[in-house]
Amino acid sequence: MAWTYILICNDNSLYTGSTNGDLESRVWQHNNDPDYAANFTWKRRPVVLAYAEQFDTVDAAFRREKQIQGWSRRKKFALIELRGAELPALSRSRARDASTGSATQP
Repeated sequence: MAWTYILICNDNSLYTGSTNGDLESRVWQHNNDPDYAANFTWKRRPVVLAYAEQFDTVDAAFRREKQIQGWSRRKKFALIELRGAELPALSRSRARDASTGSATQP
């Protein structure tokens, strides 16, 4: 089975990844194995698993990883906290902010 996961790092940053192996082993690698840990997480240890989704294929897990990586921190925390009903609104508000946030007034 494959997994997409979110880690909370020691500095409160978030890391989103995917694996086709054992999830607990992958989290252990992020904390303990410099050869297999992502450079980002290795510098921000310890990391803690905050969220995980299981998939039938690594391709599906990787697609979900890339989707989540494009999300705002606020939207990722809504996912972590299982507030799924809020996800569409967070997407709309980000798009609305982006469309008006760059406008300047004379």
